[in-house]
Amino acid sequence: MSILKKIIVLTPHPDDETLGCGGTLLKHINQGDKVYWLIITKMGDYFAQEKITKRSKEIETVASIYQFEKTFELGFEAATLDQVSYGDLIGKISEVFQEIQPNIIFVPYPGDIHSDHKVVFDATIACTKWFRYPSVDKVLAYETLSETDFTINPDANGFKPNIFVNIVPYLDKKIEIMKVYDSEISEFPFPRSEKAIQSLASVRGAASGFEAAEAFMLLKERIL
Repeated sequence: MSILKKIIVLTPHPDDETLGCGGTLLKHINQGDKVYWLIITKMGDYFAQEKITKRSKEIETVASIYQFEKTFELGFEAATLDQVSYGDLIGKISEVFQEIQPNIIFVPYPGDIHSDHKVVFDATIACTKWFRYPSVDKVLAYETLSETDFTINPDANGFKPNIFVNIVPYLDKKIEIMKVYDSEISEFPFPRSEKAIQSLASVRGAASGFEAAEAFMLLKERIL
């Protein structure tokens, strides 16, 4: 009998969790694992209140569909994380980790084109040292459509997955959840489209022998 795990997905922005590892999160929840959602940023005050309220409702709906154990929102302004005190960000993430004692951590890939993703990655990795966070056994980086694949840094090594998760039973629900963010999804060839999500799942499945899969880079694993 497998031991149930505590899992946390860190997302620079709402929808990264679904694009990057929605099927895998649904699979963990179906297995009885406790899954937590940590959202790092919020919409800036320059957005209309109507849009801010709508985003809050989307977060509530998405969290309810997944049935996350708890959702944390740090409230840093989106697209400005590179201006935030690194110590402040690490401190806030550390507080969450100390509260829930996660075993598995999902983080955005640091080579993504959006600077928020790299900052979240760096701050999270600072919170995975075994002697301060002994609960952490595994750290995985996920890919995000229109962020991971849009980087044009010639020095970047690129996303090279070495872990593949069969999400065939969960792909339809992943797409259903993504549609909650109706302002973030559009018709193909827009990268955040139903067809693009299905296509990436097929490509990752073809690499691993499944009809549909999500892919990750294993960054750290402790085996007891």
